[in-house]
Amino acid sequence: MPPMDTPEYPPGLLDITMDQLRTLLAVHEEGTALGAARRLGREQSSIQKQLDTMNRKLGEHCGEPLLRKRGRGERVQFTRTGEHLARLAGGTLDGWREGLDSARRRCGRSLRVGSTRYTLGYLLSAVEEVNDRFRRNGVELTMAHVRSGTLLEKLRSHELDLVCGSVLTSTSAGAVESGGTATHDPRLAGYEVMQWRRGGFCLVTNQQDGDLPLDSRGVGVRSLGRLPLVVSGDGLIPNVLRGWFGPEYRRRMRIAAEIDSAHYGFELLSSGVLRGSMLVTQGIGEAIAEGRMAEAEGLRVLPLVEDMGPRQRVLVGAFRRREPENHDPGHPVSLLWAELGRQHARLQQEARGRPLVTSSDPVPAAAVPAR
Repeated sequence: MPPMDTPEYPPGLLDITMDQLRTLLAVHEEGTALGAARRLGREQSSIQKQLDTMNRKLGEHCGEPLLRKRGRGERVQFTRTGEHLARLAGGTLDGWREGLDSARRRCGRSLRVGSTRYTLGYLLSAVEEVNDRFRRNGVELTMAHVRSGTLLEKLRSHELDLVCGSVLTSTSAGAVESGGTATHDPRLAGYEVMQWRRGGFCLVTNQQDGDLPLDSRGVGVRSLGRLPLVVSGDGLIPNVLRGWFGPEYRRRMRIAAEIDSAHYGFELLSSGVLRGSMLVTQGIGEAIAEGRMAEAEGLRVLPLVEDMGPRQRVLVGAFRRREPENHDPGHPVSLLWAELGRQHARLQQEARGRPLVTSSDPVPAAAVPAR
C-alpha cells in the first residue's frame, strides 16, 4: 500500500505526455487530424496514433471516448469529456509555459522590456550599453511598444519586467508635489520608480488668440469644454480629462477629432483642415516649442492653468516590480536599471553644464534628480 501522503493517479495518466496534450489541443482548434498535422509540422499518421492512444487510455477511465471519428475530411466530433480535457490540456500547457517563463526571468535567462513612443530612444541607448553582456550571458531580450495607459498593467501581469514611460499621478492621491518619485501614490505601490521628470500639461493649438479664452497666465482647465479639442481614444490624456471632468467628459466637451496617436493629431492640426487644440504633456510641449518635432511645425504651445479639479501630474521614468532578483546587481533587470540611472544622471549633468563624472558604479534610483 502506498504511503498515505502519496497521491494516486488513474491508470495511464502518467503515460500521457506534454506532446500528446499539445496534439489534442491542436486537433480541437483545427478540427481535423490533417489540420493539426499541418499546424504542428507532423505526419497525419503520427497525429492519429497519439489520438488513438489518448482515446483508449483516458476514454476507458472516463467511460466515454474523447472524440469520435467521422467521415473522411469531416471535422472530428469531440465528446463532452473530450471538450473538457481539451480545455484542461490548454490550461496545463499554458501554466507550464508561464511557470518556465517565470523561472527563466527569475534566473536571468530572459528579459522583457517595453517603452512608450517618446521614451524609446532613452531605452535603446541604455540597451546598447548592456546588450553585449546580455549576449555573452545568453540572455534572451524582448522589447515591446506600450501605451501609457497600460504601462502598469504590463508590469502587474508579468508581461514585461521593466518599462519606460509615463504614468498619471495626483496630489490628491498623496503624491508629493515636488521632489521624490511620488511613490506615495497608491497606484505605484509594489513598484520601484526611477523618476526622470514630473510635470503638468499644456495646449498645442492652431487657433488664433481671439478664438481662445486666454488670460495673462494661459488657458484654464475650466475653459477646455469650450474649445474644439483633438483627443485620443485611450491612453494618458483621456484619463487626465476624466480626472477633471468625470467619466462622462466627452458629453461636456467639444471633440473635434478622435485620434490614435499624438503624431496624427499634430499632423492634423498642422494641415489646417480643422481649427482646434490638443492637450499634451509639458515635456512634449517643450519639444514642440523648441522645434524638435517636425510634425508639429507651425503650431503654438500655450500654458494650461489648473483652475479646477485635482492637481494632476505626469511622472516620466522607468518602472519595475519590487522583486528579490532586483537586489542582485548581476541580474539583467538590475544591469539595465543601473544603466538607465547612469544615462539620466549624465544627461542631467550635461543640462546643468557640469563636467561628466564617469563611473561604473550603478546610480541608485533615489539619487537620480527629478526635472
